Amino acid sequence: MTVKKDDTVQVHYKGTLKDGKVFDSSEGRDPLQFKVGGGQVIPGFEKGVIGMEVGEKKKIHIPCAEAYGEHNPDMMIEAPLDQVPADLNPEVGMMLEVGGPHGELLRTTVSRISETHIYLDANAPLAGEDLDFEIELLAVK
Repeated sequence: MTVKKDDTVQVHYKGTLKDGKVFDSSEGRDPLQFKVGGGQVIPGFEKGVIGMEVGEKKKIHIPCAEAYGEHNPDMMIEAPLDQVPADLNPEVGMMLEVGGPHGELLRTTVSRISETHIYLDANAPLAGEDLDFEIELLAVK
């Protein structure tokens, strides 16, 4: 039985960046389960499992456009430090949730701090990155 759209699959995976750094893996955890075409994983990952058979292992390369998209400079936020809560003590690399222009919560990463401003990046952490995955298909339902 090969994987097709609307199937629910279970996979083990390891995701790496072009320098070989592992950014995510199911090793030591339960397998990832998702419905193909359900939008639960990035589009390139869904495409990668279509046509696989149970027990098959394969490597796939996902360009950033089929992963988390290009890094968008419009998603960079600059705010005066006096707007940061006094008890926060932000540091570069810290993840913060901030209010967006439409009342939504944006997950951001502190990218820089100057004497007067804090600079936040609201892009997905892997935006602009091509991704490589090793996938093993365990089950199809």
